[in-house]
Amino acid sequence: MATLIGILVVVLGIIVSIALHEVGHMVPAKRFGVRVSQYMVGFGPTLWSRRKGETEYGLKAIPLGGYVRLVGMFPPAPAGARPRGNGFFAQVVADARDASAEEVRPGEEHRAFYNLSAPKKVVVMLGGPFMNLLIAFVLMLVVFVGIGLPAATTTVASVTPCVTDTVTAQAGCESGDPESPAAAAGLQPGDEVVAFDGAPVTSWDQLSGTIRGAAGTTVPLVVERDGEQVDLQVTPVEVERQVVAEDGTAVVDEAGDPVTEPVGYLGFSPTVERRSVGAGTAVERRGSR
Repeated sequence: MATLIGILVVVLGIIVSIALHEVGHMVPAKRFGVRVSQYMVGFGPTLWSRRKGETEYGLKAIPLGGYVRLVGMFPPAPAGARPRGNGFFAQVVADARDASAEEVRPGEEHRAFYNLSAPKKVVVMLGGPFMNLLIAFVLMLVVFVGIGLPAATTTVASVTPCVTDTVTAQAGCESGDPESPAAAAGLQPGDEVVAFDGAPVTSWDQLSGTIRGAAGTTVPLVVERDGEQVDLQVTPVEVERQVVAEDGTAVVDEAGDPVTEPVGYLGFSPTVERRSVGAGTAVERRGSR
């Protein structure tokens, strides 16, 4: 059932995006005086349609696209001009011109698309892609503000039992690996770190940065456990870890080998939860991408 609902949501989303894309073409065309005879979502047989004013609005069977029919999309051939060639494509062009000319009502030549100025034609043609960008922007705001983004917290998710000698810290413990400082200090999953080395902890970024710079130093660590504050003593050890750029990618040297640096290490990972960001921050983050 969940799969079916997911498929329906995706199909509905595609239909809505197609409909809005075509609106992006139709609205400026009408604003510039072009007669829009049809606004259709989908291709193939028409499932439903209704005429409102001079435009027929409808839904077709295959939701893989859509179109708006703008009267006078192709200008008529100049008087006395001969078709360029007698081949298939020349005939297609001639037929398209004839069909376009038939849609222009007597006395409404000024409402044909081909009579628009070049800038107005560009606005009409770019209206659909602009609508797609607007949809993407709105959806990103919904994700950032409404759903939230994954963010590390100051609550302990798991404690690594040992100190590994790998630069990525992804290998499992082996015989002879020393106990991690977090395990030695008695840190437990579910503990919320509230202070490190006498300073209040407000974020994971702050905490991890402080730990990385405290290698070899014994410092007090205060956690909240079962509603009570517990005082611990931890001594981060120095390990080699791969340098990571601000965008999250691993830094490598000219030979393609990972670039490492010595950092302090405790041996625990944080829980991750979704957190909403403000609309202003969402716009700023979206604009920086």
